[in-house]
Amino acid sequence: MKVVSLLENTSTRSDMRTEHGLSLYIETGKHKILFDMGQSDAFAANADTLGVDLRAVGLAVLSHGHYDHGGGLAAFLERNSSAPVYLSRYAFEPHYHGEGRYIGLNPALRGSAQLHFTEGETRLGEGLTLCDCNQNTRERPLDSCGLQMAQRGSFGSNQSDGSAQPAPQMAQPEDSPEKNPGGSPQGDLAAGSQGIPDGCACTLVPEDFRHEQYLLVEEHSRRVLFSGCSHKGILEIVRWFRPDVLVGGFHFSGLPLDDTLAGYAAALDGYPTEYYTCHCTGSAQFQFMQQYMKRLHYLSCGQTVGILKPGGGAGIPALKMDKTLAAQQRV
Repeated sequence: MKVVSLLENTSTRSDMRTEHGLSLYIETGKHKILFDMGQSDAFAANADTLGVDLRAVGLAVLSHGHYDHGGGLAAFLERNSSAPVYLSRYAFEPHYHGEGRYIGLNPALRGSAQLHFTEGETRLGEGLTLCDCNQNTRERPLDSCGLQMAQRGSFGSNQSDGSAQPAPQMAQPEDSPEKNPGGSPQGDLAAGSQGIPDGCACTLVPEDFRHEQYLLVEEHSRRVLFSGCSHKGILEIVRWFRPDVLVGGFHFSGLPLDDTLAGYAAALDGYPTEYYTCHCTGSAQFQFMQQYMKRLHYLSCGQTVGILKPGGGAGIPALKMDKTLAAQQRV
């Protein structure tokens, strides 16, 4: 299995376009998968540069309904007219940062025939499972991280075809460029509508991230988990899945570099998991956590990780990294 970072906040390569967002290309012995699509068409341009043919992608997954992971959906649909795109039935519901900045998906895309709406656990094929973990028990309270969602009447009354209440079509950055150096939070989405749409009898409530889902890929006795932002809590997610490898953001950007973060790092290190983090983890937080974690690496735009068959230490996958990634890990 190989994982190629098509889009991330940072890159060590001058020929890569970067922005605040995430897009990964996953290739197994049986599948070619696109996981998230950034906030613009930058991931597609980078795919061309990296020699990844998006037309050959067999299926795509949208981890959650935020613009920095699904803003490039239109660009993918333009390039691939056959691959199913799996996203939560709640993904198109309006999502906001604070009280007024819309950070959701473009609702005009909701009717695409390529979209397949999921809930609970969904088998996508041999060795591929999507799960939203909405019914899983938690050891820690959920933190909404200052994010909100629009609610009108019974939130669960939305149709399984993904229909939802109206939402603004433009997004604003979930995080400032100062918090995400190297990213361009606007992308091709100009700062547009703010607040709840006119005529929408809805209220804003704290996010519960029911639209977030995780992709588990099982190959050669390895459990590789992909998580876009881990809004439901990276410690909870690792406890739920117990993966051999986890690739994705931890949503630690902006957290103080203190004993609390050190405790999170130590807890993660207690699992025999190899971590490839990126995007919303935060560069300062990543470097701080490296002091407490033996198997923590950074995956930036343009880099590739090869996950080999078993053969490493007990419980630790054998991994092959390109020279650029190895250099990045020494930062």
